[in-house]
Amino acid sequence: MKNERRGILIILSSPSGAGKSSIARLLMEWDKNIVFSISSTTRDPRPGEKDGREYNFTSMNDFKNLVESGNMLEHAEVFGNMYGSPIKPVQEAINQGHDVLFDIDWQGGQQINNSALRDDVISFFILPPSLAVLEQRLLTRAQDSSQVVQERMKESEAEISHWGEYQYVLVNDNLQDSGDAIKNILIAERMKRRRQPKLVQHVRNLQKEYAEYKKSNK
Repeated sequence: MKNERRGILIILSSPSGAGKSSIARLLMEWDKNIVFSISSTTRDPRPGEKDGREYNFTSMNDFKNLVESGNMLEHAEVFGNMYGSPIKPVQEAINQGHDVLFDIDWQGGQQINNSALRDDVISFFILPPSLAVLEQRLLTRAQDSSQVVQERMKESEAEISHWGEYQYVLVNDNLQDSGDAIKNILIAERMKRRRQPKLVQHVRNLQKEYAEYKKSNK
């Protein structure tokens, strides 16, 4: 039977440096049916980032207009910058059977879980193995100044306090193992009956075949 199902919303959250972005890349390489939700943000692009690929970089005024018009599925302020997910492309993707991946903080996760799309959500919180490892990862990626790294370390305690709001929680001490664990969970979640609307008709067709089979074998 052809796989026809409604897409799901995959939420990955963690403190900065715990590995959610790296895991997101692994998932999209694994399954081309997973599409990345490109967030809008008011922050400046980092080296190597391209508008429309990692983020849609926008002005504060344009961002506020999207929020006020109800066109954001979720939005939050993080380190003085605004981040948000436009709702229209998300709805279109899941209606076409694509899974939409969100690399967002706990504030965004809460808003999606309280939205009309909450029944489509599978949420993961990624924990670091230790604070020392978290700090080392932030320093190694060399994307932020030492001052920003320290701010992210201070903020991480509050972010981690929200781990209990997520359906699945992983300690990311090995990137490949964490990615494999999430893949296995997604495979199982996709197989749930409520996510396969064509199953009812498929079973009805089987029942008709059984009836014909019994008639022909009397």
